[in-house]
Amino acid sequence: MSQSARRTKSDFRRSIFRQTHLILLSVVVAGGVLVFGAGVTHGSSSQDSQTAPSRPKNVLVLFSDDQRFDTIHALGNQEIETPHLDRLAHEGFVFTHAFIMGSMQGAVCVPSRAMFLTGRTLWHVPENIQGVPTWPEVFKNHGFVTFVTGKWHNGRESLARSFTTGAAIFFGGMNDHNQVPVFDFDPTGKYPQSARKIGNKFSSELFADACIDFLRGYKGDAPFMAYVAFTAPHDPRTPPEEYRQKYDPANISLPPNFLPEHPFDNGELRVRDELLTSFPRHPDEIRRHIAEYYGMITHLDAQIGRILATLAETGHQHDTLVVFAGDNGLAVGQHGLMGKQNLYEHSQRVPLMLWGSCVPAGRSDALVYLFDVYPTVSELLSVPLPDGVEGQSLVPIIQGKTKSVRDSVFGAYREFQRSVRTKTHKYIRYHVGEGVHEQLFDLQSDPWETKNLAEEPSAQAIKQQLQKQLEDYRRKLGDPVAEF
Repeated sequence: MSQSARRTKSDFRRSIFRQTHLILLSVVVAGGVLVFGAGVTHGSSSQDSQTAPSRPKNVLVLFSDDQRFDTIHALGNQEIETPHLDRLAHEGFVFTHAFIMGSMQGAVCVPSRAMFLTGRTLWHVPENIQGVPTWPEVFKNHGFVTFVTGKWHNGRESLARSFTTGAAIFFGGMNDHNQVPVFDFDPTGKYPQSARKIGNKFSSELFADACIDFLRGYKGDAPFMAYVAFTAPHDPRTPPEEYRQKYDPANISLPPNFLPEHPFDNGELRVRDELLTSFPRHPDEIRRHIAEYYGMITHLDAQIGRILATLAETGHQHDTLVVFAGDNGLAVGQHGLMGKQNLYEHSQRVPLMLWGSCVPAGRSDALVYLFDVYPTVSELLSVPLPDGVEGQSLVPIIQGKTKSVRDSVFGAYREFQRSVRTKTHKYIRYHVGEGVHEQLFDLQSDPWETKNLAEEPSAQAIKQQLQKQLEDYRRKLGDPVAEF
């Protein structure tokens, strides 16, 4: 059977599964609460006849580090095992085209997390979040108990004012997953080095344990917001041996856009991430890196499963909204790159799923930003937004009232790269030294971004249109680079 035929057959089975699954899930339990993500998949039928979903009381945020959008089995990656994320994808609402806006430094996660935590755009929030209210801070001020565990890469002061409790807190960007330096929650916000200790287990297990302990020990009547920021699958990619053995590099497919080297200087070809393997990229080495990447994600998935099981065990699965997202993507061999310091799909797009009694099962290919999550959750939980939030609530999409909240998304990386992406095309402009390079991709026919149409006569009209949109974005968002 051909690969295309297998995909068609697989897609058909998944479609039948989803339809049967949704019918079963539409049973209403006492009190009008829909079980998990009960509802109707968007585009297949109307929601008008559905019982109004209950409003959640709590929110649980599960945030992964360097996880690309296409690393979930249920969303099309047949080589990876992610049973618990698959459950969220089947029962919850998936945004398949969620993007980060970019970064002005190589540690892309820092501004990405700052935007996620404040709902603001790239140049309207400092990376340490000084002077800007955070999402957990606002929830805390509206009566929520706010809990944090895992990675916090945006300054200790912003953490101190945002949370009421926490455990196993890691201030930093990356570390040996088996020896993570962590702190217990310090209500004074001082976190002296003398209080630092080394975690006694793999990072994903350490942070999952902290969340599980919080859920089991939580007895209050106040709502809670739990923020769990994993450091996986960020390198060093050292999954526990059981998970490493799940993926034989020899059985891993190279992506269609694999290249031994990037075809031109994008301004950041020798940043730390790009030095994780040799030049030119060797196919066997890339397969090994992908296998380890998948092992990290499958192990992370298992820890998420433990947390979801505890949510059910403690009776909170029906009154808690779960958000799963990643802070940025990663190349891992695509376009001859290894890192996330670029504006290709593999680095800008992230997984984003919402799951809970207030969320119908469905999928949307609307263009959304990661920082849209804050106003979305605020609306679902009826928490007022502070001034300055620029993200758009995605509730109208979730409820089937509209198909989109914007027509395009903007991207920026340092002073070198700018992009604009519509539903059909992406335009990237590079300004490296005295040289300017342009790329234009037709994403409908070329989703892997392999054929540059920037110089094609037939593509000049769309290129000019996107160039204008790019300049409009730069003015609107306050791009600090005057000439680009």
